[in-house]
Amino acid sequence: MENFNAANEIQDLQYFGEFGGVNPSISDSSTYTFLSAKTMFDTFEGNADGCYLYSRHSSPMNLYLSQALAKLENTETANVTASGMGAITSVLMQLCKSGDHIISSRTIYGGTYAFLKNFLPPFNIETTFLDINNFEAVENSITPHTKAIYCESVSNPLLEVADLKKLSEICKKHNLKLIVDNTFSPLSISPALLGADIVIHSLTKFINGSSDTVGGVYCGTQEFINDTKNVNSGACMLLGPTMDSFRSASILKNLRTLHIRIKQHSHNALYLAERFERDGLRVSYPGLQSHKNHELMKSMMHEEYGFGGLLTLDAGTTDKANELMELMQQENLGYLAVSLGFYKTLFSCSGSSTSSEIPEEERAEMGISDGLIRFSIGLDHDIERTYQKMKECMKKTGVLNHENVSIY
Repeated sequence: MENFNAANEIQDLQYFGEFGGVNPSISDSSTYTFLSAKTMFDTFEGNADGCYLYSRHSSPMNLYLSQALAKLENTETANVTASGMGAITSVLMQLCKSGDHIISSRTIYGGTYAFLKNFLPPFNIETTFLDINNFEAVENSITPHTKAIYCESVSNPLLEVADLKKLSEICKKHNLKLIVDNTFSPLSISPALLGADIVIHSLTKFINGSSDTVGGVYCGTQEFINDTKNVNSGACMLLGPTMDSFRSASILKNLRTLHIRIKQHSHNALYLAERFERDGLRVSYPGLQSHKNHELMKSMMHEEYGFGGLLTLDAGTTDKANELMELMQQENLGYLAVSLGFYKTLFSCSGSSTSSEIPEEERAEMGISDGLIRFSIGLDHDIERTYQKMKECMKKTGVLNHENVSIY
């Protein structure tokens, strides 16, 4: 698709510090002074541009980071939150009221699944989970009460790719909002350019990149963002998932190198996926021609940033997966840990970690097997050395042996 150079857009943003610092000054205040009572009143009413009221509503550093993330996703504006779930819940609670209905991809992050499946029904908000690329099923599930279609551009943990153009067409036809979690594919995929109305990220992952900060963002129109921050009815304002200014400053600095890091994550992941597949392992990665959504992702992505840093490998059983992960950690090939986007490779058994909120029978139906390992591939300089050491671990644990037969 046509390349939107988000990296340049972000680099062109210029925020000088209070005393000319090359990084913007951090406002270490929870509340802000007004020179007149009328300005305070106007700010409460949302009519005092550029004035700060209270850090739960907004702060200078949060605004800087939000503007940069809006550039990243080519939206009018954005709003940062204290976590990815803070962004997801604020968006959904803003859009949906009692009696409303959501259509969601069946393969999504476990926390999102739990919110939709378990938390919202007592508020009389129901969700239909389905194969998001089964467009007939999607259209058949739309009711007069449906407000939104929710999906992940690249799903967690199965790495299924959503056809955002087609979903956008369906949403426009039925006057629905298309909400896309783009956490797995920043820069690689630009959902707003493909028709998404709202783009969400867990900033904790690739965008921050150093596994030291939790954060989230939702990107959309100025009108929608203003609605979520309304002091009387805004979901984000009233639920209170406020990002700390120091965390915002940290993420903004790391955001400047995202374009370099994503290229290396993608390069390393493709290198390993191709060799694991050649070895006969059951590996899934959108960059492999054998992946069912390979051509779809190629049609949507910005090629220079690659297919992302996530791959999965099926070790067969949970015990075998755990044995392999423990050995790889002992060999300093990565860490047995949840999350993703770190400089070091992270791996976890999805069924017993990030997808554990999904009932076992539903995981099996989706294709999340007991031995499925999700790898977030790191920034290793010598990826051939990493591959050889991982291969030895797979041989020692029996994950790679004479019984392995390529399924492709």
